[in-house]
Amino acid sequence: MAGIYVHIPFCKTRCTYCGFFSTTSLQLRNDYVHALCQELEQRKDYLHGAPVETIYFGGGTPTQLSLQQIGTILNAIYNIYNVRAKEITMECNPDDLRGGLHDLRILGVNRLSIGIQTFNDTLLQTLHRRHTAAQAIAAVRGAQSVGFDNISVDLMFGLPGQTMTDWEADVAQALSLNIQHLSAYSLMYEEGTPLAEQLSRGEIAETDEETSLAMYEYLLDQTRAAGFEHYEISNFALPGRRSLHNSSYWRAIPYLGIGAGAHSFDGAARQSNVCSLSAYIDGAKRGQIPAEHEAMSQTEKYDELILTALRTCDGMNLGELSRTFGPALHNYCLQNARQHIAQGRLRLDGNRLRLTRAGLFVSNDIMSDLMWSD
Repeated sequence: MAGIYVHIPFCKTRCTYCGFFSTTSLQLRNDYVHALCQELEQRKDYLHGAPVETIYFGGGTPTQLSLQQIGTILNAIYNIYNVRAKEITMECNPDDLRGGLHDLRILGVNRLSIGIQTFNDTLLQTLHRRHTAAQAIAAVRGAQSVGFDNISVDLMFGLPGQTMTDWEADVAQALSLNIQHLSAYSLMYEEGTPLAEQLSRGEIAETDEETSLAMYEYLLDQTRAAGFEHYEISNFALPGRRSLHNSSYWRAIPYLGIGAGAHSFDGAARQSNVCSLSAYIDGAKRGQIPAEHEAMSQTEKYDELILTALRTCDGMNLGELSRTFGPALHNYCLQNARQHIAQGRLRLDGNRLRLTRAGLFVSNDIMSDLMWSD
């Protein structure tokens, strides 16, 4: 199996925290869609004929494209690739979902990922989000009214000025909407973003670590009580509603990423497309997208496994580790895991190594300890 990720970099306005490649040059949308279709054709052999089971439109704001443009991209994918789609996800902003939801379903989109971030109007203004809390709630209910039954909501915690009471209200509001999936991320101050610059000038204050940890603890408790499975560090789903596409990343399943700034993985090497709209469009016309290619060594693949598998509740299959990388790396991993097992941060369930709840809070340190060190 395989997946296709489509990066749509267009946004009406830029959020103050966003470090992803995006642009407000909306006049280039037609040229960009044409370039995407050209890249799909030019890289038709990248997946070696593997059936495409997931398609994911991310961004940016994919719903800044028209329904016709989205249909054009999907038609190209179906015409060129061996598509057996189980899941087609569209990232969207609440204020873009006032119409066209029924048509998205007709196009085959069967999962929505709605970027709400918070239901607090004051905090939304701090993040430079265009929607209000009322619009966010209406967007979810509107999607449900036309038949979407696989809806994910994004929330953020540790926002400047956000209190524990604010966060509790956000979690309660999200879970009250009868969604099937919740993604929740601690705010990161990405270098070069307006929010990071505000922080450096002392205009805002970073949430203290104790409060951020308490927010995460609260999230774990509330989602569990609501019947959600905590299947990845930042992701929670009702039974049977995990994100199939994102799960493929954590399981090292090949995927093709098309668009400016998109990343791909074929099982042996990675490719990252240029983060420039003009260079991407020009490259597609010439038949050669500017991109960086990275062949991965055996130890780099091992490190990748540590970083991805341990993020999930399924953990790392040590038998698979041994078969793939040999006894030396298998023993190296176990040797470095022992201290964390003894401290209750990792647990060994049969042949699987998993983070415990305590380990979730120091997961980066644990993964660093297990990664290869020359």
